[in-house]
Amino acid sequence: MRVRGFCVLVVCTANLCRSPLAECLLRQQLPEARWAIRLNSAGTEAVPGMPVADTVASFLLRRGVDLSGTGSRRLTTEMVESADLVLGAATEHREAAVRLSPVWALSRAFTLREFARLVRDDDAAGVADPAARFAALVQGAAARRGAARAHPGDDDVNDPLGADPQEMQECLVRIEELVERITAVVRTG
Repeated sequence: MRVRGFCVLVVCTANLCRSPLAECLLRQQLPEARWAIRLNSAGTEAVPGMPVADTVASFLLRRGVDLSGTGSRRLTTEMVESADLVLGAATEHREAAVRLSPVWALSRAFTLREFARLVRDDDAAGVADPAARFAALVQGAAARRGAARAHPGDDDVNDPLGADPQEMQECLVRIEELVERITAVVRTG
């Protein structure tokens, strides 16, 4: 089975740090899937057209990540409804996506940490197509959601904007590790 155009939408508040970081890292770590997977990011309170935070840009450039095409966008219902997977930086971002399109987003919206915790490569065993594999992984994670509860706040990546440099760096590395966990499972096929 070949699923075309699987879309991942990453959401945070301003779309300046957490969500563009995750979007760019996903793009870098899934180069073979560019034909099948679209990646976007948005912010619940974003001012459209703002560049990513300087610290994020430096972090990504040190890893050889292309920043072209990045710029903040405000989350819309259309974005949520065109996404096959919504990854919120925190619970509030997942909830914002679900509020915009409850029926569509309920089984497709997770926090980044929640999805990384719930995703299992055996949910897509034998599926090689990256888009079909991603779709199977989302379905498996959604089915597992109620059985694997986390403590309130455990699934959030706190906003590092305005934090001291060490906290900012820790946040960026944490997001990188979560993306690596997710992409390792997507690539296993």
